[in-house]
Amino acid sequence: MQKFRRVFEGIAKAGQSTDLNDFYTELFITERVSGEVNKEHEVRLIEKASRKPAKEETPIKLEDIFKPLPGQDQPSRTIMTTGVAGIGKTILTHKFTLDWAEGKANQDIDFTLPFTFRELNLLKEKEFSLVELLHHFFIQTKGIRRYDLFQVVFILDGLDECRLPLDFQNNPIWTDVTKSTSVDVLLTNLIRGDLLPSARIWITTRPAAANQIPSECVCMVTEVRGFTDPQKDEYFRKRFREKTLAIKIISHIKTSRSLHIMCAKWKLFITYYHAEHPAPQGLIHRRPSPANLYELWFYELQLLNQTPLS
Repeated sequence: MQKFRRVFEGIAKAGQSTDLNDFYTELFITERVSGEVNKEHEVRLIEKASRKPAKEETPIKLEDIFKPLPGQDQPSRTIMTTGVAGIGKTILTHKFTLDWAEGKANQDIDFTLPFTFRELNLLKEKEFSLVELLHHFFIQTKGIRRYDLFQVVFILDGLDECRLPLDFQNNPIWTDVTKSTSVDVLLTNLIRGDLLPSARIWITTRPAAANQIPSECVCMVTEVRGFTDPQKDEYFRKRFREKTLAIKIISHIKTSRSLHIMCAKWKLFITYYHAEHPAPQGLIHRRPSPANLYELWFYELQLLNQTPLS
């Protein structure tokens, strides 16, 4: 549980870890009509989303992501959540898992099993049964072989980082959870519902990688839009306990339309925070605050690429 409660901010594992529950602010999630992948630059996607009033779309609460939408009788089995880099997709998966583990939400689920494609990439050349794969990542599941007797959610975070072929067209059908095969065969069969059809699947990805999963395998596509304007203010008020400082920062951000739009991104908020409030000496080198948006973008790129600051 600590893995999901403690969040490292700033440059990965160089900043101070923070309790996710202390500053988590709800992100705007909405259902998206699946179809052609939007290949516009992600900055333009954020700007377009910012022009569309949130009230025009129905928000989906994180804890309700697997619940039937109005007009539906059954919950969706496979959900894909798209969003630009740094918008908060991974934070959402951490919060979902943490709330489930702490008994706050989705207690009808027996097992929440979070994976990242970065981790799965490392097993590209190995073979497992589904049972063995779960034992490999979650030692607590040893001894369990009948997952069809439980309500199970698989979280597959970061499809855009996947280096597996995900060959839905040519991979064989695989239905036996105790029989070994490649991780790619396990994943494709899990996603399309041949392997453990009772399981629910949640996949997160940047928009450009969404077409790696055939549309017929996805029941619902949602989109993380980031923070609405009121949520931006709420985040800063949570993040900065000193009220006058929070007000000052909110006012400063609103002086720049571009910065205010880009602060819909969770990661840009963290970037801005660390640019204005460098970590203590010994964690990362102190540096002057960004003088303009270009410097702030450069700082964010270093954060996204997890490279140390010089």
